[in-house]
This record gives sequence, C-alpha cells and structure tokens, in this order.
Amino acid sequence: MKHLYETVAENILAHIEQGVYRSGERLPGIRRLSQQMNISISTALEAYRLLEDQGRIQARARSGYYVSAVRRLPITEPDISEPSTTPSRVTGQSLTRQILLAAKDPYQINLGSSVPTPDFLPTRVLQQATQKVARLFEKRCFDTDELLGNQELRRQIAKRMVELNCDVSPDDIVITHGARDAVRLALLAVCKPGDVIAIESPTFYGLLQVIESCGMEALEIPTHPRDGVSVEALQLAIEQWPIKACLMISNYNNPLGSCMSDERKQALVALLEKHGIPLVEDDVYGDLGFGLKRPSVAKAWSQQGEVLYCSSFAKTLSPGLRVGWLVPGRHMKKVENLKYMLHQATPTLNQLIVAHLLEQGGYDRYLRQVRQEYAQSVTRMVKTVSRFFPEGTKVTQPEGGFALWVELPEHVDAMELHRQASLEGIIIAPGPLFSATQKKYGNFIRLSCAVPWNDRLERALKKLGDMAGELTAGVNN
Repeated sequence: MKHLYETVAENILAHIEQGVYRSGERLPGIRRLSQQMNISISTALEAYRLLEDQGRIQARARSGYYVSAVRRLPITEPDISEPSTTPSRVTGQSLTRQILLAAKDPYQINLGSSVPTPDFLPTRVLQQATQKVARLFEKRCFDTDELLGNQELRRQIAKRMVELNCDVSPDDIVITHGARDAVRLALLAVCKPGDVIAIESPTFYGLLQVIESCGMEALEIPTHPRDGVSVEALQLAIEQWPIKACLMISNYNNPLGSCMSDERKQALVALLEKHGIPLVEDDVYGDLGFGLKRPSVAKAWSQQGEVLYCSSFAKTLSPGLRVGWLVPGRHMKKVENLKYMLHQATPTLNQLIVAHLLEQGGYDRYLRQVRQEYAQSVTRMVKTVSRFFPEGTKVTQPEGGFALWVELPEHVDAMELHRQASLEGIIIAPGPLFSATQKKYGNFIRLSCAVPWNDRLERALKKLGDMAGELTAGVNN
C-alpha cells in the first residue's frame, strides 16, 4: 500500500513531466503545497524529500525546492574516444559542405544542423530590437565602426567576461564575423602553416575546416562524453609531438556535449602554460547550460595571457547576425593587424542590435527561457532514440547545448545511413565528419535537438531507428 507522500510525489512528478514545472524552476513552498493538496506539512516535506532522493528536484538553502536541470536516464553512453595518435592533415571537408547544402532544403527534417531552427531563436525580439536601433541611431547603423568593434558592444561583453572571473576590459576584445572567424584569427596569431594543433576527438567539423583553411595539421586527443578532453593524454602528446596550440570547446563540446569541470580546466591551462602552448578556447555553447549556474571558462585560470577566448551569438540570438568576439590576451596586437589585413570592420547594424539586447536585458531573459526548452528537447530526444534505435545503441546525455552523439552498433555504416535517410527527407550528420581524416567514427551520428517536437519528427526518428536496425540485420545475415 502506497503512503500518501508517495502519491503526492507522483503527482508533482507528473506535473514536471507535463512541463507545468520546468527544469530549474522553483516549486511551491512546503506550506503552499500543503494548502494546495490539502495535506500536512510533514507529508509535503516527505514528498519533496523522496523526489530529492530520486534526483528529480534540488533543495537550495533558504530558497526552497527546484526542478533538477537534468535527469540522467538509465542509458549507456559512449566510452572515451580512441583517435589516431599521430598528427594528420585535415581532409575531406568538401563532403561536409555537400551534406550541409542538402540540409538547406526546407522540406527536409534537419537533424544534422549545428544551428538552432528559428523556433528556438528570439526572432520577434530581434525584429523589435532592429526597429528600435534603426530609430535611435539612424545613419550610424550604416556607417563603419571601429576596427576592434562597436565600443558599447565590447563594454557589454566585458561585463559578462568579468562575471566569469576574467579580468577583461572593452579594449581587450575584438568583434569578429562569428566564432569561426575568431578561431581563425586566433590560430593565425599563434601558429603558421604546417604547425600541429591539438584538438578534441570528436570535434566540430567547422573547427576542422578552419584548421584546413590555415594549412595546419590536427592531432586528435581522446575525449570523454561527460568530462571533456583527457588532460593526461594531452600531456603524453605534448611530450611526443611539437604541438603549437590547442583548440578546445571547454563547455558542451559539439558533438559530444561534454563539459570540463573547474578542476580539469585549471589543470588544462596549467599544463599548457608550463609548456608555453597557447589555448584557443571556443565557448559558443557556454550560455546554453541546463543548470542553475553557468559553467566557468578556462581563461579564468590563465596567468600568462596565453588563452585566446572565442565565442559568438550564433547559437543563441541568430546565426545570421554573424557577431562573435575574441579576447586574444597578450596576442592582441597580432590579432588587430590580422583583422585589418583580412576584412577590417564588422557590420555596424548587427553589433548595435546585439549591444541593445545585452544592455536592456533581453538576451538574459531569452536565455532563461530557451535553456529549459533545450533541456526538455534533449531529454525527449534521448528517450526516443533509446526507444526506437537498435539494441546496442549508445547515446550521450549532455547537460547543455543541443547536440546528441549517438553510437550505433559496430557494423552500422553511418555514411550509408545518411544516404538512405536523406532519400526519406531526413538529414543527419554522420560521424566521420567529426574527425580530421574522416576515417574515424564510422558507426556514429550526431543529432540536433534544436528542432521543434511534433509527430512528424517522432516518426522520422522511428524511421531512422528502423533503417539503422535494417543495416545491423543486413550485416548479421
């Protein structure tokens, strides 16, 4: 026979599952809950304690109970990666471009994109901000701005960097044409063609494209789906190879979704500074964590100015704005010269729009909403993959961002699955795209959770799982 507090806990859990209470949201207080459900205070307290023991809610001192940001499901996750231990030239990126072009078809179900669909973006807020900025600044919107970027935008970004324990002023920031441009400027500032760049494995194909365009070589380092790059493996690689820089996504790596702890970030920076190796830190997903606290950045532990911090608003506000930034540390003068030679100023209107949203609080209001939407979308996608995909499938459970890394049974060919799925109007990103030579991760795919959930999407995931199952059965037969 159930106790009353267990029934109460089930009712609260049902409300959480239905979205009445979202991830990270405060639940009714003990007294209020007892009044709402006509139960004693002790019963309300017992119900909350049961949910807390199950990891579904969190107690915060002098604040109350909150819905846990992420509930890990009993699903097997991929193991730490085992990439090649030798540097290699980045090749095969033309295939990446072909797949990305196919994903532009509006009639496709696009699970392969690295940017959110408009449903997850603050399009109305952006429209309003554009109109207001156009009225306020008039002709200035269409004039060129400073080489380093709009002063007010850099001031707003500096305030956010200070909150991340980074001693940064507006004059330490360079506005760029998105994060890839920031990464490219950073690499060109500290390396030359032919140099070896240490990267996570798997890593975002956009970063591989940047390395290829710079004529540099990539050395892939084992990376854990939750903890991020292996600092121990990186140390061994430094002892073996002439690594000139590291390029890492410290928070919610794409495609793994891994997030390095404070201790691991500190250890990473200490190791690299010991050997005089610059770190190019890509933090485009840092604002999209599901928890109550934003994760730290590696730059916060830099003592020598050798962390070149890159980010953008492409994954949050809009990929079309192309507004990113770079904090180059002691390499500022080199970056400034490179920007002048390559493309000079960044479009003024776009910078003014972003600066306005930051100053007026619109950006943070949007983040509070969309983080919960992504948390729900990721959980739903993980559940659906585990339900429809063949036995032996492993899937990550990230605590931020919107990418899922799915390991299919060993003999499933991800490229063939991509080909068959595209014929059915379903776009996925096959695993080989996320390695330097496209010879790894042949049975992996990346799925985007930044797509609106509906019956059509659920059917597409079931179809994708069926196709993967048929490929598995074909090999076994």
